[in-house]
Amino acid sequence: MPGSVKRMTVDLSDYPDLVVIYLGMRVNFLRGLKTLFGFGPRIQNAVNASPDGLLRHENFIISLFPLHVGMREYWRDYPSLEAWTRSEPHRLWWKKFLGDSGGTGFWHETYFVRGGMEAIYDDVPQPLGFLAFAPSREARGSMFSSRQRLGMAGAATTPPPVPESDLRDGR
Repeated sequence: MPGSVKRMTVDLSDYPDLVVIYLGMRVNFLRGLKTLFGFGPRIQNAVNASPDGLLRHENFIISLFPLHVGMREYWRDYPSLEAWTRSEPHRLWWKKFLGDSGGTGFWHETYFVRGGMEAIYDDVPQPLGFLAFAPSREARGSMFSSRQRLGMAGAATTPPPVPESDLRDGR
C-alpha cells in the first residue's frame, strides 16, 4: 500500500486583509529579453529591502517560448501594496514601462481575501487570465487605477506613478 499523503492547510486568521498578486512579463520581441533580464536583479533588490507589508515573494516560469515569467506576492493589506507601487523604485519602473514596454508585455491580477479582484494587461498580445474570458475595457477613467477598478472608497494617499493625463494614446 502506498504511503499516506501528508495534507496541510493554513490558518489565515492573522491576515484578515491579505492580498495576493500575480505578476507576469512576457517577451514579445527580441529586445524584450534585455528588458526582462534587466528587471530580475532590480526586483530581487527591492524584495531584499523588505518593503513594509510584503509577506512573501515567489518567482516562477510560465513558458519558455515565448519566454514568460511570473511572480506571486503576498501582501499584508492593500494600503501596503498601494504605497509600495507608488514609491521608488516601483514608481520609476512603471513610468518608464508605460512610456516604452521594451519589447515585453506586462500584466498583474490581484486577489483579496475579503473579496474582490482586479487586473491590468499592458502590451499583452494574446489573452490570458481574466482577459481570456471576461470582457475587456480600456484602462481609462474608472478603470485606470487598481483602487478605481476595485471600487474602493477614498483616495490614495500618494499620487499615481503616472497620471492618466500623461499617458499617450490612453495606454
